[in-house]
Amino acid sequence: MPYSHHSHSGQFCRHATGDLEEIVLEAIRSGFEVYGLTEHVPRYRTEDLYPEEAEIDLQALHDQFNAFIHEAHRLKTQYASQVTLLVGLETDFITSIDLDQLESLLERHRGRIEYIVGSIHHVGGIPIDFDIDMFEKSLNKQSGRSERERMENFLCSYFDAQFQLLQRFHPEIIGHLDLCRLYHPEIQFSDYPRSWELLKRNISYATEYGALFEVNAAAFRKNWNTAYPAEDVLKIILQYGGRLALSDDSHGPHAVGLNYHRVLEYLRREGVPELWFLQACKSPNKAGRNIQAVKAPDEWWNHSFWNKSL
Repeated sequence: MPYSHHSHSGQFCRHATGDLEEIVLEAIRSGFEVYGLTEHVPRYRTEDLYPEEAEIDLQALHDQFNAFIHEAHRLKTQYASQVTLLVGLETDFITSIDLDQLESLLERHRGRIEYIVGSIHHVGGIPIDFDIDMFEKSLNKQSGRSERERMENFLCSYFDAQFQLLQRFHPEIIGHLDLCRLYHPEIQFSDYPRSWELLKRNISYATEYGALFEVNAAAFRKNWNTAYPAEDVLKIILQYGGRLALSDDSHGPHAVGLNYHRVLEYLRREGVPELWFLQACKSPNKAGRNIQAVKAPDEWWNHSFWNKSL
């Protein structure tokens, strides 16, 4: 379907490429009807900066995010006749400072941040999706005498952090739900009983307040055979009555809609009956934002968009 709820640009994210306007123009060219612009929130401690941000001071990151909000709304207006742009953000949760500051940021930009992609990228203060070395560092920081115990504690920490984020902010989109196994896609959460129960708790909670779980095509770029989430988690989402939305998680014009044909194949293989997308509305949702989930047309796989993305 012609929707994506999660994207980044090199203009406002150091590990992406291209200007935000280039992303928008590629989305239009690719036939998207709804496209979400969701740069990362800034970090608030120098020790939390990513390696590519080492030379940036914290105020510059904050100024960059403010500039993103301004530019995103400019583009939203300029290209309104060609695509519906949604302006959101993607969260980070490293320490409690990030959640407190996110609350302040949302208040400062009230009405201009239309929705939240709720994502976790750190465990134990260490990024888990930057490279395999940092992932292993985070894993080995966990308590436990065996590798299995450390992995169980690592997964539990991830899902507990995710739950805190869900409880406090009720993000409309749950970002790459199973990113915690990025470098080990073979992991089956059911083999780690404590983390499996926490995952199901999170899915149940998010489903109850009305979140959409993104089917994120970026996993294919990371050598997965599925999108995020993989089959075991997807089945639980559907079992609990959760609703799915598409995201390309593009990090440049080259990745707009990238691997959507594989998403189509994956979801058809898993028998996914329906998809959803976000739409602005007049009445605030439970989180106080004027955005709502809308069901895509029936037999979503027959939409002409797929002919363009194959």
